[in-house]
Amino acid sequence: MTADGPAPNPTTLRLAVGLIMLEAAAVAVVTAYLLWQDLTGRATVMSVAIGVTLFAAIGVVVLAAVGRALARRRSGARGPAVVLQLMVIVIGYYMTQGGLVWPGVGLIVLGLVTGGLVVSPPTTRALGLG
Repeated sequence: MTADGPAPNPTTLRLAVGLIMLEAAAVAVVTAYLLWQDLTGRATVMSVAIGVTLFAAIGVVVLAAVGRALARRRSGARGPAVVLQLMVIVIGYYMTQGGLVWPGVGLIVLGLVTGGLVVSPPTTRALGLG
């Protein structure tokens, strides 16, 4: 705490929040595409198509909520942020196994970097955990 108010967020926390919000924006784009496909495409099983779209929409909400909580220095957001990054790494791994090597490697690196920023000592101290 400074004389002018709370200390500014450390760079590691700001970067982590920015990357998580970027992930939320990317999933929002995917959700919009899925919604478009639901409305205009020919799904074999419409209930599955709607379920996938809803799952993606929930992902946007969760990512944005965790990013916002981290930006507000809520210590309870660190665990969910780490879990989300582990999910990003797993998705990247399966993308590489499915033939999408470079996008998959990109997601793995994104998950590792963002997860590392979330658990870094400056972020840990800013969240009041260390």
